[in-house]
Amino acid sequence: MTDIPRFAPITRRTIAQEIHDRLADSITGGDFRPGSQLPSERALCQEFAVARTSVREAIQGLVAEGLVERRGNRTHVVERLPGIDISGEDIRKETVRQLFEVRRVIEISVFELAACRATDTQRSEITELAGLFEPPMAIAEFRALDRRFHWAIAQACGNALLSELYGKVLDSLFGSEAFESLLYAEHNQAEVDLIVAGASEDHRRIARAMAEGDPVAVSEAVVGHLSDVEGRMLGHLE
Repeated sequence: MTDIPRFAPITRRTIAQEIHDRLADSITGGDFRPGSQLPSERALCQEFAVARTSVREAIQGLVAEGLVERRGNRTHVVERLPGIDISGEDIRKETVRQLFEVRRVIEISVFELAACRATDTQRSEITELAGLFEPPMAIAEFRALDRRFHWAIAQACGNALLSELYGKVLDSLFGSEAFESLLYAEHNQAEVDLIVAGASEDHRRIARAMAEGDPVAVSEAVVGHLSDVEGRMLGHLE
């Protein structure tokens, strides 16, 4: 028997909305992992003790919100990190803090593995990319190169699943409206230039440790880099 979350029968009049809310809570709460398949409509009808039209309406709402997607005749949870709602200054800074927290958890391990496992060709590519960081650089140019640099290291970690996960983190980071609004604001330009200059030197330091195959030095360089950028973004950008 399939191991799925159990649901109590629906008693409220807004049946489709109630089904929608319970399924959404199960998805966002982690009961259904990204990419996992939802129970069939028939199974959900039995689980909720409702008609199939109510289940279909609820699922259509989940599809419209981007929580699930149709694959053939089955429904799956989307395989992506959830979007982040940016609605104010305090929330922007909290979003930045959370993204850097995620980066610390994943990025340090990815970079340490890459320091140990990268091929000579990969180490040369990382060194070459680091050499392209030559301030002054426009923030758009810097961010494009920054992403190439981090992805090159991720591909060198020797673990395809970990690289894919880190890629999702990069997608969330570089697609963040919080980052965009802070980094591209004209009144933040002087401080952003300092961030770019400091990060450029940090990238060269990381690349040197990578070239030497020193995971400890890589870890120390990454921690210093993330702490510096996060501190400047949270403490000096508005």
